Amino acid sequence: QVQLVESGGGVVQAGGSLGLSCAASGSIFSINTMGWYRQAPGKQRELVASFETGAFTRYADSVKGRFHFSKDNAKNTVYLQMNSLKPEDTAVYYCNLDMRSAGGGSYWGQGTQVTVSS
Repeated sequence: QVQLVESGGGVVQAGGSLGLSCAASGSIFSINTMGWYRQAPGKQRELVASFETGAFTRYADSVKGRFHFSKDNAKNTVYLQMNSLKPEDTAVYYCNLDMRSAGGGSYWGQGTQVTVSS
């Protein structure tokens, strides 16, 4: 079993900043990707930023230059620093850890609400 515990989020005015963190624990043996997704009301869940082991970090076009993804491998923790926030960034943000390439599963955090007021 893998547990993902997210923290951060909240309410901020447009132009402000927020930070999210996600700590993974449990039976973690080979991480393929770890990253952040978001889901706004009435919309599908979409990728925000993710890191593929041995590769690179990718960002959604809508957040490039504003959001920064980082990770602490020793702690199995990932972070998302969100700057210059816009009302359209309002969503529930989910952390994901994917080990399917090694025969494991894909795991999700409980989600954390980010609300950007105009």
